[in-house]
Amino acid sequence: MEGVERRYWKPAAGIGSLGVLRWGNAWCRIPSLMLRTSELDYELDESLIAVRPAEPRESARLMVVRRSDPQRVEHARIADLPDVLASGDVLVFNRTRVLPARFEGRNLDTQGRVEGLWLRDGVGCDGLAWEALVRARRFRPGRRLELTTCAARASGVILTLVEKMSADGAWLVRVDDPQARTTPEILEEVGRTPIPPYIRGARKRAGLEVSDELDRAAYQTVFAREGGDEPVQGSVAAPTAGLHFTPALLERIGARGVDRAEVTLHVGAGTFKPIETERVEEHPMHAEWCALGDAAWVMQSDRRVVAVGSTSARTLETFAARAEEGQSVSGWVSTELLITPGYRWRRVDGLLTNFHLPRSTLLAMVAAFVPGGIERLLELYRIAMDKRYRFYSYGDAMLILP
Repeated sequence: MEGVERRYWKPAAGIGSLGVLRWGNAWCRIPSLMLRTSELDYELDESLIAVRPAEPRESARLMVVRRSDPQRVEHARIADLPDVLASGDVLVFNRTRVLPARFEGRNLDTQGRVEGLWLRDGVGCDGLAWEALVRARRFRPGRRLELTTCAARASGVILTLVEKMSADGAWLVRVDDPQARTTPEILEEVGRTPIPPYIRGARKRAGLEVSDELDRAAYQTVFAREGGDEPVQGSVAAPTAGLHFTPALLERIGARGVDRAEVTLHVGAGTFKPIETERVEEHPMHAEWCALGDAAWVMQSDRRVVAVGSTSARTLETFAARAEEGQSVSGWVSTELLITPGYRWRRVDGLLTNFHLPRSTLLAMVAAFVPGGIERLLELYRIAMDKRYRFYSYGDAMLILP
């Protein structure tokens, strides 16, 4: 039952609305009381999908709600955060850097077009290897793909398919580069910004073209940092709540007496994977690497902690659970934490988050933070739709305070 405890982290309570019972040191789920995935559904007018970032970043709209007064809803701007937050608060950011992980190329055997997504560096080959999602026809081990630059020129970088790793198109590939570069160096030349598919689709249907140069700057937080000897080089998706901040806004927030801490969670492609099981808690949660780093002091602080984004929240809660069990809070940890309504929050007091996709683990996490659960959260989403808030990665935000 260790894997179940790590995945769900349910509180020490009876049946209640949580759907869990304790048996010795293990937690047992009660299927009839688990959250149905269909409860995370909602319909969204496609015109509300943000296909560009707000300009300037802090001009994005902000819905402010409070757990102590769930019916109170305020409408502001990200720029108003210095007035909304309290002196002594601690904002916790995810400093991960988004890599230009999306690539294109051609199948050297068929000359057909290929596209894919770097997921992480792989093992099992001589030299450099990747685990990558690859989409093209007639794939089998041994196929060779040449990547192209953003200018559609041949790069000389050859990917050879070694072994299929999953049914969703993930492959282990050997990387042959004439210049013997590292993964970040290769992706800097051949990679495209990994803008989520729903944004690319909405742009295409609207006939809108946005340059990769614009996306590469916009789809990166201003506090993102290069990695070192980390188990993963970077992220394939941005910690989107952090995209709203500028150096000037951070300075104003600091002048208000709000401190800042940085954790790291390298976002994987699983963040986009919809929940396909009947019940949310049965979803096979993807694993992501995270570390507290210099923010370990937050675990010992009694100050109010506001997580900027779901990735910061997952990191804090992962390590808070480890601390509660007497485990170390230093170094890197692979987390599979799935937060659903009924979860007992250990360290996060407030949450800044964007508006998320239906049937997503992110929506389930926010529902776990809002009093009233998914029903109240979807009411708030309907208010946001009525007021024409912009949704998803480049969209507006919600701040949930104690």
